[in-house]
Amino acid sequence: MTATALPPPPTTVIPTRPQRLVGIDVVRAVALIGVVVMNYHGYLNQGAGTDTYFGRLFHPWVGVLSTRFAATFVTVAGIGAVLLTNRSRRSGDRAALSDDRWRLFRRGVLLFAGGYVLDWIWAGTILFYYGALFMVAAVIFTLRIRWLIAIGAFSALAAAAIQLWSYERVIDGHDTSWLLHSFSRSPRSLLADTFVNGTHPLFPWLAFFCMGMVLGRLLPEIDRYRTRLIVLGAALLIGGYALSSYLTRRGEEGTDFAGRWNILGRTDPFNRGLLYTIVTLGSSLLAVLIISWLAERAPASPVVDTLRRAGQMTLTLYLLHVVVFNLAVHWLDWVTPTGLDTALVFAAVFWILAIMVGAWWNRDVGMGPAERFYRRFGG
Repeated sequence: MTATALPPPPTTVIPTRPQRLVGIDVVRAVALIGVVVMNYHGYLNQGAGTDTYFGRLFHPWVGVLSTRFAATFVTVAGIGAVLLTNRSRRSGDRAALSDDRWRLFRRGVLLFAGGYVLDWIWAGTILFYYGALFMVAAVIFTLRIRWLIAIGAFSALAAAAIQLWSYERVIDGHDTSWLLHSFSRSPRSLLADTFVNGTHPLFPWLAFFCMGMVLGRLLPEIDRYRTRLIVLGAALLIGGYALSSYLTRRGEEGTDFAGRWNILGRTDPFNRGLLYTIVTLGSSLLAVLIISWLAERAPASPVVDTLRRAGQMTLTLYLLHVVVFNLAVHWLDWVTPTGLDTALVFAAVFWILAIMVGAWWNRDVGMGPAERFYRRFGG
């Protein structure tokens, strides 16, 4: 009698996150450390210590790194908005499109309202502007790529035009503080903050979000475009700074147009100038493309796996960094404003612990608490 071999037991297939999404999650996690560093330095030291190279580099308002990480975050948010709505957009189903439109809008309202409340505790929080961007996305997510580019370009040009208009008005003796320097809690101030006056206003931050939406559309075939997009990002970054240097020198010549040259040539974020938007588009584009490519090359490595898990919990970790700062600085007095070194160490300790805890939570518990509430409300 011949023994019959038993069939092998069924193989359990463990679902894995698509490789493209792994890269995006890692970009989000890496951008978080930059946001934490700049926020902790800004809130702790108020931008002091500009007498050194690193002090100028990390200056939270005019330094080279100022808002660059936050802009990368916004770019990734644009990618996320496309990934969320890809199925309905491709199918053209009106009911599915309506569902996604309301989903984006609900999520935007939640972030907008929650960010407005958080702003009383953490002034300048990006969540407020995230909400506004998602509400805009609810309107524009079905548009073709060329229209997304046009909307982004309009927001960048509008921001620069408003700054030039303000300069001309001030030169003529008029007051523009009602639009660009209003700190009241009135409805008009809220509108001005959202579009032109806040820390991350739609003009020009909508440009970074729209770039993310374009990247999201190209994501399935990104390998075809990656090299060209990297060249484009480098050209925007290098060309923007080169043109800024030229215009700034013109401004130093003391001509009648010196003030205008300075306005046009500045690249600090709160100037809202066109060159600021250009160089930040370049740096964000390079960050997303290069970091995601590196992550996609080794998606199963422990470092990448830890970062991508934490990257799925950045809303929770962002809120946590606010709580930890207030706890350690204002309530327990464990950390005092002694300089950039303290801020960097504080941010590094938080980031390492937060990434580890976030990865553990995502692996063993699942969705983060803030993400769970966000999804339950927004769908």
